[in-house]
Amino acid sequence: MRALLIVLAALWGTGAGLLVPRAAHRLSVEAERPWRADCPGGHPITGAFGGWIGRARCTLLTATHHPAPAAAPQQPATTPAPAPADPQPLPPNCTPYGPHTPRTATTTALICAALAAATGPRPEAAAWLLAAPVGVLLALVDLRVHRLPDVLTLPLAATTAALLGLAAPLPAAGGSWTTALLGGLALSAAYFVLFLVNPSGMGFGDVKLALPLGTALGWYGWPIVVTGGLTGLLYGALYGLGLVALRKAGRRSAIPLGPFMLGGALTALLLGAATLP
Repeated sequence: MRALLIVLAALWGTGAGLLVPRAAHRLSVEAERPWRADCPGGHPITGAFGGWIGRARCTLLTATHHPAPAAAPQQPATTPAPAPADPQPLPPNCTPYGPHTPRTATTTALICAALAAATGPRPEAAAWLLAAPVGVLLALVDLRVHRLPDVLTLPLAATTAALLGLAAPLPAAGGSWTTALLGGLALSAAYFVLFLVNPSGMGFGDVKLALPLGTALGWYGWPIVVTGGLTGLLYGALYGLGLVALRKAGRRSAIPLGPFMLGGALTALLLGAATLP
């Protein structure tokens, strides 16, 4: 049963991961600017759900052109006319929405497979598998533009709480919904304090992201909440120190904390699920 669940989770992660780059491209804009409506080549984005769901590159086919032959001098009527030139493709004007689409799909598949392997056939596995692609999307957007859009973080918090609420009364559930809700509030409050102490080093989007992460971590208890929160900060600190050591950033340089918060939460979730009897 667990092996089948892992395979299905990996397939789900692969399919969802292939759809992430398009959404990441559209959401990767500075604050107060509208979401992107054009592909990297300048073509309008169309498709299902207003163009948010679809392939990871523009589907507009590149046209071909036939160069007009140069004017030929007058020739006797018996001389055959020159054959038309072969069609030549126009320079490509569309690029993929994300330069690492296969890597994104593989990463999402591995995350989903790891969560399925650790959780097993428990009802909360559905919440983790649905949230995983959204987490990958948030990480990509934050890495590109240092932004965690409310259109992702707030619905993720509400959906995670709702799914865990549905899972809690089921016999095989491995956690507590009450602690999950309190964990979300506690971790978000902790990040809010850090934001007040050092607003230049942490964005308010990180505070909002802490709400769904704390909810997921709280499902497995307070030790997992603390572990996930501290691990995320540790990952971010190590990344920042690495950049300073390599002289790619200064001590006051801002780094996207969201991917490391998500990484810390994933680490703690795997630990919490794996330690259940």
